[in-house]
Amino acid sequence: MSGRFHIITGGPGSGKTTLIQFLSTQGFHCMPETGRAIIRDEVANDGSALPWADRAAFAAKMFTRELHAYKEAGALQGQVIFDRGLPDIVGYLQLCGLDVPVALMHAAEVLRYAERVFIAPHWPAIYEKDTERQQSEDEAKATFEAMVHAYTSLGYQLVHLPLVSVEKRAAFIQSRIDA
Repeated sequence: MSGRFHIITGGPGSGKTTLIQFLSTQGFHCMPETGRAIIRDEVANDGSALPWADRAAFAAKMFTRELHAYKEAGALQGQVIFDRGLPDIVGYLQLCGLDVPVALMHAAEVLRYAERVFIAPHWPAIYEKDTERQQSEDEAKATFEAMVHAYTSLGYQLVHLPLVSVEKRAAFIQSRIDA
């Protein structure tokens, strides 16, 4: 199962979600980023599990949703593209200087994805803040580095995405998934 689960990770504002949305039009099953959904829910409900309020609670909600997404993806046929995965939560907590819960680390070690993980580097030309992405460019770069560390420490091979159009990025990914 894990060999057909492909992650696209990186810092915020590096084109991941746009790329994943494009890949979904190309016939891939795609699992959306859980962080944005949590932020929308928390803001709508006056919650505090937000990356700018209670980072540990935000990470705990991401963990629950990522476990659900992993299970949901298991019921799908064919290749599945994830907009981030369990190791992203590990990297996020480490970046924030927070402890990684034992259950999260265990899940990140046991619930595996394809060995090659696609990582989108910081891309200043397309980086924009929005209501859910409030990080500065320095924070975006630091997040990228945290993802590099988290994934490599968990034994994944990182494949850096080129800074090209979404169509070329999608072709790049497809050629490596099909290889």
